[in-house]
Amino acid sequence: MSKKGLIYILFFVVLLGGFYAAMIKFTDFEEVKLPVLNSVQPFSFVKQDSTVVTQKDLANRVYVAEYFFTTCKGICPKMNKNMQVVYEKFKNNPNFLILSHTVNPENDSVSVLKRYADSLGASPNNWWFLYGSKTDLYKSARESYLLDDPKNSSKNIDDQFLHTQFFALVDKQGRVRGIYDGIKKDEVDQLMLDIEEIIKE
Repeated sequence: MSKKGLIYILFFVVLLGGFYAAMIKFTDFEEVKLPVLNSVQPFSFVKQDSTVVTQKDLANRVYVAEYFFTTCKGICPKMNKNMQVVYEKFKNNPNFLILSHTVNPENDSVSVLKRYADSLGASPNNWWFLYGSKTDLYKSARESYLLDDPKNSSKNIDDQFLHTQFFALVDKQGRVRGIYDGIKKDEVDQLMLDIEEIIKE
């Protein structure tokens, strides 16, 4: 091979190397971030220690929201068994908490929610069991957390009973970033991975 040919080869090797270095420097190779699905609307509920909480109390904190009722014998025990796993993993992180809303406020008074929370070993500092009007509770599930069809709000509230097995992950800005099946281990495992990522943001 001629000297001129070697120079051309060397030139293209250097050019390719420079292009590769630029790709590494200017390209973000991090995983694609979770999408923003919705924003949580203002709310006011009472938690198991009888204190009133609003969305302002969640500023700069990541949380998971769910809906259940204390007398449920079907999916709720499975959901909250899985939620206990999430709780145990993150309970010492001050930037994370769990919101468990009752869908049956007629039965689940604040005192009933407290007994239920205590049975799960849940601290009111980072696992909130929330009571409020049925209208407000269901509105949050549908219009904030996307855990039920918003069209169902047009029905008579007295004739409704929301029963969902899904969890919603909310970031520090009050934005819904993921929906997970609360009775499926693989989805709960993914939820915990996503919590770790959202906390870092």
